[in-house]
Amino acid sequence: MQAIGEKSIYKTFILSTGLVIALILAGIFFNMAIRTRQLVNEESLIRARIVFNTILLTRKWNADYGGVYVEKKKGVESNPYLRGTDVRTDDGKILVLRNPALMTREISEYARKEGLFTFHITSLKLVNPSNKPDEFEEKALKQFESGAAKEAFITERINDRSYFRYMAPLFVDSACLQCHQGQQYNVGDVRGGISISFDAGEMESRLKSETMTIVVFGLLSTAVLAALIYYFMSRLIRRLAEARQTIEKIAITDELTGLFNRRHILSRFNEEFQQARRLNKNLGCLIADIDHFKTINDSRGHLAGDEVLKEVSRRISRSVRIYDILGRYGGEEFLILLPDTTLDQAWHFAERTRMYVKEGDITGNRVTICLGVTCLQEQDQSIDDMIKRADDVLYRAKNAGRDRVEWA
Repeated sequence: MQAIGEKSIYKTFILSTGLVIALILAGIFFNMAIRTRQLVNEESLIRARIVFNTILLTRKWNADYGGVYVEKKKGVESNPYLRGTDVRTDDGKILVLRNPALMTREISEYARKEGLFTFHITSLKLVNPSNKPDEFEEKALKQFESGAAKEAFITERINDRSYFRYMAPLFVDSACLQCHQGQQYNVGDVRGGISISFDAGEMESRLKSETMTIVVFGLLSTAVLAALIYYFMSRLIRRLAEARQTIEKIAITDELTGLFNRRHILSRFNEEFQQARRLNKNLGCLIADIDHFKTINDSRGHLAGDEVLKEVSRRISRSVRIYDILGRYGGEEFLILLPDTTLDQAWHFAERTRMYVKEGDITGNRVTICLGVTCLQEQDQSIDDMIKRADDVLYRAKNAGRDRVEWA
């Protein structure tokens, strides 16, 4: 019967181990799929930024020259939003001004016709009504003006196609005021933005292909690994079953607080005491007690008292060093051992711990602690001598008004 029980445990162990490893692998491959999508999105974002900065440089070039004049031929109209900008040359030709905004619109039309991408200049303070922002653009412009974002991007489905949309702000400089002086702009203000859109269908197809490859590879890898695990674990379990080794687990942790329990902390205390005596080193001992803990239990209930114990444990844990030893001594008392620590250092440690504990209420209560501090002395014969001395000064702290540190 014992062998059958062991076999059942071993089978459960194999299945559990296989399941855990399968979940880990699934997490890894899922992360790879997510990372692949992120890389595709980053590639789209980089492409959009390049286009935007190219447009921005072109507009700056135009603005630095105060606009560009082109000959008024068939299909070339004067800008209705700029008055008195047409110029007649000596040979009778008419030149019309192309400011940055109009130039941007015309270049956008060229890009759209070529099937490359489209971009749209827009603003919340329109000069040209045809530049009215759509929902995405309006939301982005408001974020730019409030300082909540420096750029915006989304992927949208339009007519059953995926489009990557990007938008960044346009800021007012001195050259811009020539055309926008009536709109009460100041240099540095956000006066609008340029949104860029391009077809992301090809990238979506590539992403689906990459994801499918990852899924297939992940399933194959998981299956192979599961078979190997089963084979080697079965051999190991047979050997373990023959040996019938018994493993004893010793509980050393307090269930409520997660700290060392009384038995283990006293065991460690005895080890540290003997070592300090042997090597002639200092050893600090602190006993901490929660003030008015019984009142909390009586007024708020034992569940609230348990929460206080757990939170106080966490706060005391914040102050201990990596080599200090902290445990629940009993009830609402905690025992803290400070290896190689003088009495003065132990007192400062206790003060810091006392301040940590009183930072913020716990379950609606202002919680404080008292601490009794002592260090190893020549006449100490056992840990009981140190504990008694720390306990005595702890009660002295309580009688002196609580929320304080006393030392021997």
